[in-house]
Amino acid sequence: MERSRPPYEQLSVALDMQGLPPGAMVPLDSRPEPPPRDHLAWSLCTTLYANFCCLGFMALVYSVKSRDRKVLGDYSGARSYGSTAKQLNITALVLTIALLALSILIVVLVATGTIAAMKGFRYEQEHYPFYGPN
Repeated sequence: MERSRPPYEQLSVALDMQGLPPGAMVPLDSRPEPPPRDHLAWSLCTTLYANFCCLGFMALVYSVKSRDRKVLGDYSGARSYGSTAKQLNITALVLTIALLALSILIVVLVATGTIAAMKGFRYEQEHYPFYGPN
């Protein structure tokens, strides 16, 4: 069998690495990758102040799991648990804010309805007094 020639041109023996253009070298970044975030403080605050349907507590559980994975060196597991904790924190915060806004709206509507009813009652009493049975 006949060997085919390689599709590239071989370097001559006299040419060393110093003769190559400077763009042929690839610089390597030696900085280590930062560890993933576990959002533990945020989960603790969500558990204490915005624990809508125990979502804050679940976020705290996932944050602790993320911290445990990070200590063990499993960065992909820590990143996964941290992402879940972040999503639970955001969901709990949004639902708590919506519930708070809804309760404020209900209080305002009840207060304005009560004020309107009291004004109507006073108007009735002033213009059409009730003297009792005749």
